[in-house]
Amino acid sequence: MARPDAARALRVTLTLLFLPLPVLAAQDTTAVRPTPTVSLTLAEALQTATANSPAYRSALNDAGPARWGVRSAWASAVLPSASVSTGMGYNGAGSSTFGGTEFRQTSPTLTSNYSIGLSWELSGQTLTAPGRAKANARSVSENIVGAGVQLRADVTRQYLLALQNEAQVVVAREQVSRNQDFVRLAQARYDVGQATLLDVRQAQVTKGTSDVALLQAQQAAADAKLELFRLMGIEIPADPLLIALPDSFPVSDPAWELETLLATADEQNPDVRAAAAREDAASSQLTAAKSQYLPRLSVSAGWSGFAQEFTDEELLLSGQLAGAQGGYASCLENNVIRTSAGLSTNNCLASNGLIDPNTLDPAVVSAFRENNNVFPFNYTRSPFGASLTISLPIFTGFSRQLQVAEAGAAREDADEAHRAQRLLVRSAVRSRFAAVNTAHSSIAVQSAARDAAREQLRLAQDRYRVGSGTALELADAQAAVQRAEGDYVNAVYSYHIAIADLEAAVGRPLR
Repeated sequence: MARPDAARALRVTLTLLFLPLPVLAAQDTTAVRPTPTVSLTLAEALQTATANSPAYRSALNDAGPARWGVRSAWASAVLPSASVSTGMGYNGAGSSTFGGTEFRQTSPTLTSNYSIGLSWELSGQTLTAPGRAKANARSVSENIVGAGVQLRADVTRQYLLALQNEAQVVVAREQVSRNQDFVRLAQARYDVGQATLLDVRQAQVTKGTSDVALLQAQQAAADAKLELFRLMGIEIPADPLLIALPDSFPVSDPAWELETLLATADEQNPDVRAAAAREDAASSQLTAAKSQYLPRLSVSAGWSGFAQEFTDEELLLSGQLAGAQGGYASCLENNVIRTSAGLSTNNCLASNGLIDPNTLDPAVVSAFRENNNVFPFNYTRSPFGASLTISLPIFTGFSRQLQVAEAGAAREDADEAHRAQRLLVRSAVRSRFAAVNTAHSSIAVQSAARDAAREQLRLAQDRYRVGSGTALELADAQAAVQRAEGDYVNAVYSYHIAIADLEAAVGRPLR
C-alpha cells in the first residue's frame, strides 16, 4: 500500500503531466499590472508634437521675419522712405564767438522745430533685393517643412520604440510565467523523487533571472514613453504604466520602387528644396554685386519749420523803445530841416510807434507780444526743398571687383552645397530602402527561428516531464525561446522604424 505522501505526490505529477500548457502559462505570478487609463494614438502624438515641440516651434518663429523681409525689400524698391522729426530747445542770454565775430543774445529764448523728409533710391541693390528676399523666404519655409518632417519621423520612431519595448515586456512576462511553471514542475518531480534538489534550485535561479529581466523590460518601456512625451513637448500626464499605445502596425510587403522614391526625394525633400532656394538667393546676390557698375538714382524732398520765442519781453521792449526814441530824435532834426526849406513836417511820434517821447504805442506793444508768442507750435515754415541726384562711381579701390568675386564664390558654394545635399538625400534613400527590404526579410527568418525555438521548448518540457530530459536542458530551451521571441519583436519593429526613416529621407509619408 502506497504511503499517503507518495500518493499525493503522484497525483501532483500526473496533474502536471496532463495539464495543458496554455493553462499553466496563464498563471502569471508577477505583480498585478495596473490598468491603462490614458490612451495615445500616433495621430494624437503627432498633433500634440506639432503644437508643442520646442524645436519645431523655434523653426516656426523664423517664418515671420522672412515674410517681413520680402515686404521690406519690395517697399525699398517701389516706395520712398519717410521720416518726421521735431524738437525743442532753450538758449540763455549771453554772447558767443564764431569765426571771429561776436554774437550777443540779450534775452533767453525757447525754440522748437520740425522737419518732414522723403527719400527714394533706385539702384541694382534695391532692384534685386525682392528676389533675394523671396529666395530666403523659400529657404526658411523649406526649413520649417524639414523640421516638420523630422519631427514626424522622430515621434513616429519613438512611438514604435515604445511599442517595441511594450512587446518586450509581454515576452518577458511570458518567460516569467514559463519559469514559474518550471519551478512547480521541478518541485513536483522532486517531491516524488524523480528529480534532485539541484533541479529545483536551477528552476528557481532561472525564475529569478526572468523576474529581473521583466523589471528591466518594464523600465525600458517606461523610459521610451517618457522620451516620447519629451519629443511631443509636454509633460507626461500619468504614470508611464497607465498610458496605453493602441495603434498597431501590420507587416506588409514593401511595394515601393527605388527610382520612384529617388525622384520623389529630388522634388519633395525639404532639405534639397531649401538648398535650391539658398542657391537662388546667392544668384540674386551676385546680380546685385554686378549692378554696382550701374548708375544710382536718388530723390529727396523735405519740409521744415522753426519757432523762436524770447522769454524776457520787457528787456526787448526797452530796447525797442530806445530804438523808437532814437528814430524820434532823428525825425525831429529832419523836421527842422524841412521847416527851413518850407516843407511840411512829419508826425515823429506816430512814425516811430510812440504816443509820447517816453511811451510806446500800446498797439505796437500788443503786436510785439503777439508776434513773440510762437513757442512751441507756431512755426515759421521754411521753403520746400527737393533734389535729384544721379551718381556713377568711377573707381572704388577695387571694392566692386572684390564684392563681385565674393558673390561669385558664394554662388558656386551654394551650387555645390545644393548638389551635396541632393547626393546625401539620394544616398540616404538608397540606404534606407535597402534597410526596409532587409528588415522585411529578417521578419520571416526570425519567425521561423521563433517557431523552431517554441517547438524545441515543447519537446524539452515533454522530455523533462517524463524524466528523459534535464533541468539544464529545459532552462536552455526556455532561454532560447525568449531570445527568439525577443528577436522576432525587434525584427518587426525594426521594419516599421526603417519605413519611418525612409519617409524622412524621401520627405513625405509613404503609408
